[in-house]
Amino acid sequence: MMNAKAVILLSGGLDSATVLAMARSQGFETYCLSFDYGQRHNAELAAARRVATSLGAAAHHVAKIDLAAFGGSALTDATIAVPVDGVVEGEIPVTYVPARNTIMLSFALGWAEVLGARDIFIGVNAVDYSGYPDCRPEYISAFEAMARLATKAGVEGEELHVRTPLIRLSKAEIIQAGTALGVDYAQTVSCYQADTAGHACGVCDACRLRQAGFAAAGIVDPTRYA
Repeated sequence: MMNAKAVILLSGGLDSATVLAMARSQGFETYCLSFDYGQRHNAELAAARRVATSLGAAAHHVAKIDLAAFGGSALTDATIAVPVDGVVEGEIPVTYVPARNTIMLSFALGWAEVLGARDIFIGVNAVDYSGYPDCRPEYISAFEAMARLATKAGVEGEELHVRTPLIRLSKAEIIQAGTALGVDYAQTVSCYQADTAGHACGVCDACRLRQAGFAAAGIVDPTRYA
């Protein structure tokens, strides 16, 4: 496994940093891919650079795409407020970015083909998450099946895998696993509306999940709050 390459989708947040550490611990040579996609702030991209460097990624690429051209999400449209009152059960929140994971996984798939990598890691979670449809196991399975049909490597019989090591873990379990692997969570930014210095708001859904996770894990929250 020591020479196997993997593409890691790295947002700069808690989950993706943990996934990078997990891939490294499994012996993968890691190639991190982040996106400047028109999100509200770029603090997470600065965090992604810090994390990629500190966790020894072989390379880190930031792809620029413009999902803000379409809007439709509180993360890409400044006229839509980020919700701060918690998740409404059974509703997909306005922080869902239409087709984001499909677009990002497609970019990762393209880079993986060029690298000769057969593994893509993504930090989706189906336990402590906000109800996003593109974080569900059935979505990941469908994308993986599509990838095998749509690529030269897949047609030639290579096994292509979309790895989701966090998908069944609670936020506390994710934090405990990452801490054991040496992840410095002070370097990460999860907040939906962090300021330019990367300070978190402390009240959005992402901040609430992060705070609750550290509390449940019994680990001091190193997040820098505004």
